[in-house]
Amino acid sequence: MNRRDISDDDTGPIRRVTDAPSDRSPGTPRSPRRTPPEGVRRARPPAQRPRQAEPGRRRAAEPGPEPAPEPKPAGHGHSHGHGPAAPASHRVRKLLMWLLIPLAVATVAGMILLYPWGKDPAKSVFPQGTPVNATIAKTITGPCLAEGQVQVGEPPPDAKPCLTSELSMTDGPGVGKPLKLTVPIEPSTPRFAAGDKVVLSYNGGDVANPASFQIVDFQRGTPLLLLAGLFAVAVIVLGRWQGLAALIALGLSFLVLALFVLPSILAGESPLLVAIAGAGAIMFVALYLTHGLSARTSVAVLGTLVSLILIGVLSAIFSAAASLTGLDDSTSQLIGSLGHGIDARGLLLAGVVIGALGVLDDVTVTQTSAVWELRRANPSLGWRELYGAGLRIGRDHVGSAVNTLVMAYAGAALPVLLYTSLSGVGLGSILGAEDIAQEIVRTLAGSVGIVAAVPVTTVLAALIASREPQESL
Repeated sequence: MNRRDISDDDTGPIRRVTDAPSDRSPGTPRSPRRTPPEGVRRARPPAQRPRQAEPGRRRAAEPGPEPAPEPKPAGHGHSHGHGPAAPASHRVRKLLMWLLIPLAVATVAGMILLYPWGKDPAKSVFPQGTPVNATIAKTITGPCLAEGQVQVGEPPPDAKPCLTSELSMTDGPGVGKPLKLTVPIEPSTPRFAAGDKVVLSYNGGDVANPASFQIVDFQRGTPLLLLAGLFAVAVIVLGRWQGLAALIALGLSFLVLALFVLPSILAGESPLLVAIAGAGAIMFVALYLTHGLSARTSVAVLGTLVSLILIGVLSAIFSAAASLTGLDDSTSQLIGSLGHGIDARGLLLAGVVIGALGVLDDVTVTQTSAVWELRRANPSLGWRELYGAGLRIGRDHVGSAVNTLVMAYAGAALPVLLYTSLSGVGLGSILGAEDIAQEIVRTLAGSVGIVAAVPVTTVLAALIASREPQESL
């Protein structure tokens, strides 16, 4: 008698019961079955005494030769390490190795070829000054007067006030010496007060001359270090050893950006190629170091790579179709400081690839883990059922992931959005402006890649997890 699974249409395959067909008559209670431990045969010891048949139960078979085992349904997951699943898993792992090793070799080769070997580090053609730390002892608001001048009479009504700060340098060539600096108070001028720790720019002139120094920023080292320490403690407390591995992977990712991506782009290499090689290195290091060398992690790496390729292709096509130059204010300032040209559009595409990498890692790892846990919960599920159940999980995840990416880009571009909205032109003109259009391409191309990562990673995980032996899940 064919028996339909409980609430099949509502719950999906995760709650499916997959016992072997029973020969009991209808209406007879099901006798409890004991599952032997892994690696133990279903053989009754010779000294075991047959139990007496109980009412409503089948009579136990008399001791005798063990019958030949019934053929199990295809896809049954109760493997004990000696079935055909292990060779299938070996083939799968070998396939993953042949797919990923060439990609890893290509990543390393790209980093070697693109790194600026033997070249001097790029420097700005404009003098930037030497940073010097100082502490503000006193501030006075008054008329803008040069040293030695005296205000006579009332200042003009439209005269802007100035902030005079008395400072004491804590390092640099004038350590311990007092200094008085006057800056005009503008809407864009930071509000300095007594006790603030600031950073000065020293142009190399006479230390006794106030014109040799300029206030450029606040000192933020201590608060940032405290926040980084709080972040590290939170990650380690929750993730323990895996959290520590994630922190190490994060540090190595920053090293790839600081020691490879930035120097290579500043040396004149193609920003897009540098970003692809750097993103590949970050992907391999972060995923394998955090989640270990396994088929599960390899599937997440493949899903991330396919999605990154899609994002790069879409960004290149639509940035060219929209005639995006990549020459926003920050890029124009960078080109002026370098003193030579740079592929501005390639720099835009590089930002898209690197910016989407973090969200893609989250999506692909989550989808792969979900499929593996579904298979572990019900080893009888086939790849189609695993794909369907994993895709339902992915639909919930992809909405929040896309919203995360959109809000991240919108938050970064908020000053640009506010500035553009002041122009008073229509919405179409605002969205078509260079700065806004760049953020739209970044957001939409990255979102398409995130959406595509869900079915791509899920189908890869379902195909491979369904062939994994149960003991290796």
